[in-house]
Amino acid sequence: MGKICFKLVNQERTYRINKFDPKTLSIAHQDVVKNTHRWLEQMVVGLNLCPFSSSVIARGQVYYAVCDATTDAQLKQFYLTELQRLLETNEKDIATSLLMFTQGLEEFDDYLDLLDWFQQLLEKAEVTEHVQLASFHPQYQFEGVAIDDLSHFTNRSPYPTIHLLRQDQMTKVLAHVSDPERIYIDNIKTLNKLGRRQVEALCPWGT
Repeated sequence: MGKICFKLVNQERTYRINKFDPKTLSIAHQDVVKNTHRWLEQMVVGLNLCPFSSSVIARGQVYYAVCDATTDAQLKQFYLTELQRLLETNEKDIATSLLMFTQGLEEFDDYLDLLDWFQQLLEKAEVTEHVQLASFHPQYQFEGVAIDDLSHFTNRSPYPTIHLLRQDQMTKVLAHVSDPERIYIDNIKTLNKLGRRQVEALCPWGT
């Protein structure tokens, strides 16, 4: 894919990052990444909640970015930087990115406001054909679903998180799935079979 020039970023960047290297992070940020990776291994991969994720995690193709910012300007710059990093790096090196936010988004409604804003920025940058967003939060709540339903745990992560997905990858993967909606239904069955006690043990932040 050719170079993407963002309308909302002042200076073009060329990234030469081959793999995510946690040693470049502060101790605090390393802990965020470790906790997120543990969640991926135990919940997302361990319970097969996302059949497409195991291979990129095993190959170390997930890029983890931690954000402590709280101002609109800082959040915007962080987000656009990570969008650009994903799109300017070969997908064999960075297949997908997880953005974890450590400050100010403890309330789910505040997180949803940020998610909506980031979607608007994605559209303004004219890259919606390349990237889509997936959302995760410690208190994730599906609209119209009972508050104590276990289905919410499919999207409950240790930290407020936004997943940057490559659109072309998702298109290729879903082309081999006869009924994509079945994945969500199967996930609910998996969690209900485990039972609340075991699910909450795997996701104590979501209780």
